[in-house]
Amino acid sequence: MLNLPRIRAISLDLDDTLWPIWPTIRRAEERLIEWLSTQAPATARLHGSPEALRAIRERVGRERTDLHHDMSAMRRESIRQALRESGDDPALAEAAFDVFFAARQDVVFYPDALAALERLAARYPLVAVSNGNADIQRVGLGHLFRTAFSARQAGVAKPDARIFHMAADSVAVSPADVLHVGDDIALDVLGAQDAGMQAAWINREEKLWPHEDRAPEIECLSLQELCEALG
Repeated sequence: MLNLPRIRAISLDLDDTLWPIWPTIRRAEERLIEWLSTQAPATARLHGSPEALRAIRERVGRERTDLHHDMSAMRRESIRQALRESGDDPALAEAAFDVFFAARQDVVFYPDALAALERLAARYPLVAVSNGNADIQRVGLGHLFRTAFSARQAGVAKPDARIFHMAADSVAVSPADVLHVGDDIALDVLGAQDAGMQAAWINREEKLWPHEDRAPEIECLSLQELCEALG
């Protein structure tokens, strides 16, 4: 059960909590492919589908474990590898990544997300905590969040307790005074609890909770439902 009086700040995951991530990534990959078709046609021929781009990114992920906390670096390196394998200039990777990254910020919010964020921000300082590379300024949420931490900025990724502690420190409260809100069971719920926070599980897909000995302080189908529970 939530300890409502204890909540002095809220941290929120971004991808799949405020917007669905895979449609966003697919649109960004399609925009990248359009760019490659004119600027690096050999790469477009060899890796000219979202599935092919995803395959090379997964391969780079296995090879470059040092980049697991930095989604931008991982994507940039996978583009560079695709260019190299195709015989195009690897130096084009920077410009190609900029195209992808701009499109990656073009998110489509869940219907309840913006109104819920406005309501939460009116009561609590909000902190974004994400393993991804969304930019809260570029997606139009900068005015609602006090601070934001990506795994790249923090140097560690969820569920590492350090990124949650950075979020709490940034708004001058203890971890026990923070409610973390997210969709991922391991990264958000268990990670936040292990860091000393309360956790709200946003379970839009109505999944079954898999752990008998652990549970979130609250489970909600939407951010609107969470707002109603907070009163």
